[in-house]
Amino acid sequence: MWFAGPAPLYHSVRPGALRTGLHLERGMTIGLFGGSFNPAHEGHAHVANTARIALGLDKIIWLVSPQNPLKSNHETAPLSDRIDAIRPFIGPRDIISDFESRIKANYTLDTLRALKARYPGVRFVWIMGGDSLASFHRWRGWTQIAHMIPMAIVSRPGALMNSRFSPTARRFAHARHPQMAAKTLARQTVPAWTYLTGPLHTASSTALRNMRRKAVT
Repeated sequence: MWFAGPAPLYHSVRPGALRTGLHLERGMTIGLFGGSFNPAHEGHAHVANTARIALGLDKIIWLVSPQNPLKSNHETAPLSDRIDAIRPFIGPRDIISDFESRIKANYTLDTLRALKARYPGVRFVWIMGGDSLASFHRWRGWTQIAHMIPMAIVSRPGALMNSRFSPTARRFAHARHPQMAAKTLARQTVPAWTYLTGPLHTASSTALRNMRRKAVT
């Protein structure tokens, strides 16, 4: 485990100019797990570990967003605090990355463009919980993202129906692959996605923030 530590922001996303802080080799299968992680919790670890096993990932990059454009920034903890809070939950080969801050990316679409340009020989898979799939159609360039990278969706409590019948799930129903074929997902022609079911973990960032607010009032 290592953390791609604080570094100056880099405005260029040209492959030869971008300093990512990531050491990835051709042929690797890498999970990209993005989010605010405000704060990180065992539910995030559950999503990451479920995807790691099902997809046969070499490692997972936890992409810590500077600020989720769909959420208010007044409750978002500083980036450094959120990064520190992730450490107990990652796997031994995982990377916590401030990549989005380095390139000043506010949207996943821009992040993926930069990573795919920099690492053309790496097979990336986007990882997210079912609660994120339910609102994925609100992301900027959501259909473009689906045509850029395979996606693995991990079931989350309270979002089972909303995620499986979401606009994204309906739009790309033809591109869904069975869970039993998850290890081949990274090699599939996009759009391609799978829904990973299994034991559910009830931890959530919202619940943790609410508990902290009550503790100080």
